[in-house]
Amino acid sequence: MTVSDPIYQFPSARKEPIIENFHGTSVADPYRWLENPESADTQEFIAAQNALTNAYLEGVPGLEKIKERLTEVWNFPQYSVPSKKGNHYFFFKNTGLQNQAVLYSQETLESESRVIIDPNTLSDDGTVALISTHFTKDGTLLAYTTSSSGSDWQEVRILNLETGALYDEVLRWCKFTSVAWKHDNSGFFYDRQPEPGSVSAEDQNNFSRVYWHTLGTAQAQDTLVYEDSENKQLRFKAFITEDGNYLGMVASVGTDTQNRFYYRSLANDGPFIKLLDAADASYDFIDNQGTTFYFQTDLNAPNGRILVMDITNPESQNWLEIIPESPNTISFVATVADQLVIAYLQDVHHLIKLYKFDGTATGEIPLPTFGAISGLSGRREDQEMFLAFESFLYPPTVFRYDFASTALTVLHAPEVKFKAEDFETTQVFYPSKDGTRIPMYLTHKKGLKLDGSNPTFLYAYGGFDISLLPAFWVSKIFWLEIGGVFAIPNLRGGGEYGQEWHQAGMLEKKQNVFDDYIAAAEWLIEKGYTSTEKLAINGRSNGGLLVAACMLQRPDLYGAVLCQVPVTDMLRFQKFTVGRFWTGEFGNAEENAEHFSFIYKYSPLHNVKEGVNYPPVMITTAEVDDRVVPAHAMKFAATLQATADGQHPIFLRVETKAGHGLGKPTSKIIEELVETYAFLIKTLRIDYP
Repeated sequence: MTVSDPIYQFPSARKEPIIENFHGTSVADPYRWLENPESADTQEFIAAQNALTNAYLEGVPGLEKIKERLTEVWNFPQYSVPSKKGNHYFFFKNTGLQNQAVLYSQETLESESRVIIDPNTLSDDGTVALISTHFTKDGTLLAYTTSSSGSDWQEVRILNLETGALYDEVLRWCKFTSVAWKHDNSGFFYDRQPEPGSVSAEDQNNFSRVYWHTLGTAQAQDTLVYEDSENKQLRFKAFITEDGNYLGMVASVGTDTQNRFYYRSLANDGPFIKLLDAADASYDFIDNQGTTFYFQTDLNAPNGRILVMDITNPESQNWLEIIPESPNTISFVATVADQLVIAYLQDVHHLIKLYKFDGTATGEIPLPTFGAISGLSGRREDQEMFLAFESFLYPPTVFRYDFASTALTVLHAPEVKFKAEDFETTQVFYPSKDGTRIPMYLTHKKGLKLDGSNPTFLYAYGGFDISLLPAFWVSKIFWLEIGGVFAIPNLRGGGEYGQEWHQAGMLEKKQNVFDDYIAAAEWLIEKGYTSTEKLAINGRSNGGLLVAACMLQRPDLYGAVLCQVPVTDMLRFQKFTVGRFWTGEFGNAEENAEHFSFIYKYSPLHNVKEGVNYPPVMITTAEVDDRVVPAHAMKFAATLQATADGQHPIFLRVETKAGHGLGKPTSKIIEELVETYAFLIKTLRIDYP
């Protein structure tokens, strides 16, 4: 066999002569037909791709052993933090391998718990998920949302927690929906999208509206509370202040961090007062004391600060800064025990500090090790707070903090079948292309030899102000045990160092994110942690865009690429489902010539080159993904396969009854991980079993 003889025969995909003009540049889009997921041709394409991928993966030895270990390590009880509503505590628990966590309640932390909702009974295969819960202040009623097959579309139902009776009404056309109960339990405010057919298909995710729903009535009787038909891209989230006096509303465009804040008194149905309407910064409402409103904001403070506004004198010159910006970024703020609880990020791990409402510091809560708070709950009137803490080698543990004694005690500590003491996590800093200092966490076996032989899993995200904090990745225990290194660099575009860090990786500066990731790979190889042949890169969604772009820019650098639910068509992403929400982050190549000039340079779909031997790649998507539509992955796979010489695997996997990842059942998670590790073991030539 000669070098030119193909090893892999990829399914054929027809090309159509579609050419579009973008500001004077002709751009071909030969696989646009794959944007129609229902067509017979697309379904045939999917079936052929899945058959090719499955044949490859089924040939990997030790599949059952991989599944056995993943199942074993996943099988431990996992708890959420308790949340007190009325006189009851509510919490989620998964016994280990349940497809969905179950909602429980208990009267005291020591009393027996009872099941409130078991979403595992809502479908035979665990693909109906309980997404969010919204309790009345007295804890007697619950509005909850469910999603099917991973869709972002949700339905709202209402449960009487005293009788166990389910109300008749079902509220539909909801997506990322807020629910705000009035304190008299008469009903709630919520936001939803237009009813299908009432607007054009492309506007289905526009024209967000806030409605009032009276308990016990049909959705058709709901009353429109607020809309802005002149600004159809504004999305509204309603809430009621803890004192029950005000209806607040946050207005934002897509994923933009800048937002607006409106409110009105609940004592009347008067118009909303647009307290903050410039969309010049982020304003996160914290709490209020009468007419005094507290906000976390990055206005003139990219790391965040706390401002106080008296709504009777709302002019900016009357605002009071009670907690100024610091070198550490404010991650989130809560009010518990009549105090401000502030989580700061210091070099990508949390610190918890306490303040009075006048900004006076009252202390700090010591945490077990460097790590992250993954859940926190407490009420302003209580003297206790609950938090979940985790790190790479520290399983998610639920603690109770007593404000009177300042004692932090363990409430739920998981027992994982994993010897964490055999491994270690370190944080390193490496220079990016322009010299920027980038942090990266490395987890691996103790005594690791830096001889370039270690299989390494490089995972990152880099966008949308999202921070990748220390977390207990159950999915990576298997990887660590077979001698792998797990590396997470905190790229620009995230929120780890505030808005300046975020903005340094968006729009025309998006290339910085790719440079940061490429530099991480180079550093790992240079320092002897791994080699090109042993290095796998992985990202999901915006992270899928990341690894796709980096694979194309430096195909020589990686041994394997896992590109999951990726955004790859950067010229048309805004045309599908919620893609228009991302234009503030990516830009809009269709409408803006300047945006086109920088987007076109990195758009994965448009930068695949003939004659380049790209590394082995597995691209994954899901048929119900209504956030990043499957066309991104399918068009990218077809383009790569059309230019390939067949020497390396280029696979596409399209999952059924699944979406972008929302509410994914445990069984499907493990199934996906088995395939992921099978692909890596074979492509990186790892000695297993």
